[in-house]
Amino acid sequence: MSTEKSPFIVEGKLADNERLKRESDNLRGTIAQDLKDDLTGGFTADNFQLIRFHGMYQQDDRDIRAERAKQKLEPLHNVMLRARLPGGIITPEQWLVIDKFAEDHSIYGSIRLTTRQTFQFHGVLKPNIKLMHQTLNSTGIDSIATAGDVNRNVLCTSNPIESELHVEAYEWAKKISEHLLPKTRAYAEIWLDGEKVETTEKPVEPILGDTYLPRKFKTTVVIPPQNDVDVHANDLNFVAIADNGRLVGFNVLVGGGLAMTHGDKSTYPRKASDFGFISLADTLAVAEAVVTTQRDWGNRVNRKNAKTKYTLERVGVENFKAEVEKRAGIAFAESRPYTFTSRGDRFGWAEGIDGKFHLTLFIENGRILDFPDKPLKTGCREIAKVHKGDFRLTANQNLIIAGVPADQKDIIEKLAREHGLIQDDTSRQMLDSMACVSLPTCPLAMAEAERYLPEAVTRMEEILALHGLQEDSIIFRITGCPNGCGRAMLAEVGLVGKGPGKYNLHIGGNREGTRIPKMYKENIGEDEIFAELDSLVARWAKEREQSEAFGDFVVRAGIIAPVIDSARDFYD
Repeated sequence: MSTEKSPFIVEGKLADNERLKRESDNLRGTIAQDLKDDLTGGFTADNFQLIRFHGMYQQDDRDIRAERAKQKLEPLHNVMLRARLPGGIITPEQWLVIDKFAEDHSIYGSIRLTTRQTFQFHGVLKPNIKLMHQTLNSTGIDSIATAGDVNRNVLCTSNPIESELHVEAYEWAKKISEHLLPKTRAYAEIWLDGEKVETTEKPVEPILGDTYLPRKFKTTVVIPPQNDVDVHANDLNFVAIADNGRLVGFNVLVGGGLAMTHGDKSTYPRKASDFGFISLADTLAVAEAVVTTQRDWGNRVNRKNAKTKYTLERVGVENFKAEVEKRAGIAFAESRPYTFTSRGDRFGWAEGIDGKFHLTLFIENGRILDFPDKPLKTGCREIAKVHKGDFRLTANQNLIIAGVPADQKDIIEKLAREHGLIQDDTSRQMLDSMACVSLPTCPLAMAEAERYLPEAVTRMEEILALHGLQEDSIIFRITGCPNGCGRAMLAEVGLVGKGPGKYNLHIGGNREGTRIPKMYKENIGEDEIFAELDSLVARWAKEREQSEAFGDFVVRAGIIAPVIDSARDFYD
């Protein structure tokens, strides 16, 4: 970390997480000792936080917590692991290994596709944690830095059409991920039984610093016109600029983020700021410069204001940009023009320019499990046994069977249909809806999300049909708390959990994902939410301009004010 004193450093008593990282022996802590303690199923003291840097969160099943307490048992501690999968691409062989581990060693037996374009294991008990890491490692997968105060899994547009451009963008996503990874050997030592390398000097993290970043950091590579990674939810975004189908550089967007804290108006969602265009040769230098500037200037006193978005608001976008230029040794050029026209996934078959075919499957809530009428997990397994291409996980919790030769299309489609992976009656509204995991496993959840989504979508469908809009849809998202995992703060209608059965209702985002919705009603129950939406949709049906989307209508009609500058008018 730079020793030069900057006027942009926040002074004060450091947050306790800074002590934790400083004393962690570069993320080792006493995790290895905790693993041997069979008196508890959980991790103790600082290790509870440190395992996040290794891609895991300690959780328990909140549905049975009270009953276990009555029996004088500790909560059923287990971990959720989030894999590192830049760009979301894995092979069928890797899928089969993932599938078997989930079946044999997860309480829930499921694989969950996430909004971070990767998969999660849920419900892995302490005796199986090391096996989990070693099993993934045997396939070339790890979970390094998918949580904690580091750069997390790098997203990339799951574009199944422009194959050559996608390959180039995907390679950059991998390069950025590798470049920004922690350099500590802690992961290999603890989980893979790697030999500890003794040095006379304390290990140095040249990019992240020995106390890592002030807060989590998220990066994407996106290929217009699809904004399928929701760039404005992320700290750092590289917007691919192509010339004659070849990648020539990136526009760089910095400082997006959706998390906030109920009741704290110093927290808010924020769109990313456009810094300008860079050539491909400068990509890694700019990524490093943005990360190190945030490392040095980010707020280490108040974690609620520690994200990059707050650093930009506090120091000024131009000051932050100038520092990035200085550190990277470049000057941003004027941004190249681009347009986002959509951000959802393209479902069904599509032919790539390479002559191969790609099948995008809708996975409700990203939960791959064998349900009574839909054996999704078995279906994916059977496809993996015969598929010769790759699997692509999308940032919208869906799955692409990519690179299918023409003579294999019928085989793949037959398997998908037999196992409920293709359902022709899935509504457009369901395809445009999303939720975070929430209860019963997320410790931060205040209200239901994943388990409530099907009922909520049904009610939304009924409202649309009542007003003759059954062929339309609304970008609709539910998150169980204000931390933003379900990206409700980029929806046309977003529900943010406030308590059991209670949500804040936000409206006014747009379909392209470039406008943040504003709170319309606070802390209301489900019936009131849908009564409000019924009234709003009725007006939309009668007063809309041609093909006008719901979010654009409520802003144009003056029902809700647009969020232009989050720091000033998100709460106004």
